[in-house]
Amino acid sequence: MSDNIEVIIRTFVAFILLWSFTCILGKQTIAQKTYHGFIASITLGTIAGNMAFNIKINSWHFVISLLIMSSIIFLLALIALRNRKARKWISGEPTVVIENGKILEHNMKKLKYTLDSLNHGLREKDIFNIEEVEVAMVEIDGSLSVLKKPHYRHITKKDLSIVTPLVEKIPVELIMDGEIVEKNLIQKQLSTDWLFQELLKRGLNVKDVCYAVMGTNGQLYFDLYNDRISKPIDQE
Repeated sequence: MSDNIEVIIRTFVAFILLWSFTCILGKQTIAQKTYHGFIASITLGTIAGNMAFNIKINSWHFVISLLIMSSIIFLLALIALRNRKARKWISGEPTVVIENGKILEHNMKKLKYTLDSLNHGLREKDIFNIEEVEVAMVEIDGSLSVLKKPHYRHITKKDLSIVTPLVEKIPVELIMDGEIVEKNLIQKQLSTDWLFQELLKRGLNVKDVCYAVMGTNGQLYFDLYNDRISKPIDQE
């Protein structure tokens, strides 16, 4: 077998294995929300990358390495799920950097978190005056969560005594790419006959529809393949 063919085969195998292990380990590995999730993403990617092109090492060694690393990650995630104390050690915990409007320099120092980083995180929250902040904490994924002081917070519907429905419906996708999403119809106890009736009212066929959804207000929205726009805007 030539080196080029071996690299191609190993690349496909590495991708399939990495994809499979990621599906098993869950979405947290992709999001890298925890210490072990971050380490897992780097390590698994490195192993899979080497497996693809490093033909000097037996491919089975990489497979064994991927299996062992995935098992460790899965075990840590399982322990973190069932034990709160262990979860703090495995995943870490948020750290308060501003309390009662005061910067906690000691906590900042422990995190190696600079004032520049703090100001940058606040600006991302549209806060340019630190005096607006009541509490701020650095989450385990490094992001900054902020609670503003009461008089700087946005007005809510509750503040204005605006009554809204207690339960809002989740949007339901009915047609995607010209095909009926049967699973969603069944889950929401809707029939295909009802959907065909709605299409008939609008003079439409399923194949005419690119996307159809029932919104939170219960109204139907249809986007057609033929939008009847004579000069559509084309972003180059």
